[in-house]
Amino acid sequence: MSMIYGGDLRLRAVEHEDIKSFYRWVNDPEVTRGLSLYLPMSTLEEEKWFDRIAERDPHERPFSIELRHRDAWKLIGSCGVFGIEWHNRSAELGIMIGEKSVWNHGHGSQVMIMLLRHCFETLNLNRVFLRVYGGNAPARRSYEKVGFFLEGCMRQAVYKSGKYDDIYIMSVLRSEWDARKVEG
Repeated sequence: MSMIYGGDLRLRAVEHEDIKSFYRWVNDPEVTRGLSLYLPMSTLEEEKWFDRIAERDPHERPFSIELRHRDAWKLIGSCGVFGIEWHNRSAELGIMIGEKSVWNHGHGSQVMIMLLRHCFETLNLNRVFLRVYGGNAPARRSYEKVGFFLEGCMRQAVYKSGKYDDIYIMSVLRSEWDARKVEG
């Protein structure tokens, strides 16, 4: 699969040298606050995760997110499409912007647009969804900005950091994506 470009970002295949950054990010409580991870991960676990990537359906392999920085590319996170149900033309998305120095610059929104374009225009999916914690209002607003609609709430569905939190399900349909493209 070729790289996916959008503005000053690109999505590329995960490479072995990315593991060091991923290890740092998945062990940072600020980064994992919005992720389903809640236990520390070892470098060995990250190595095993990397080895299992090659066994996945090529359409469900994660991407590394890179930001153009002067004349080079800087790794800032990862994202992916997973749980594809080909019969239903549906899949789930996930994203992690691990590099905190680039938070709040709109990169997450741009990555979601790139993933949606990939899902609808390359994979020919009809419905894409994601899960977001109730306490993560900035992420919910970001997802709404790029076209996600709230479908529902799984009340107190996750226990993290000593408390229960809701999980919101948000989705975009292909018809909604197509309508946004026409609107500009």
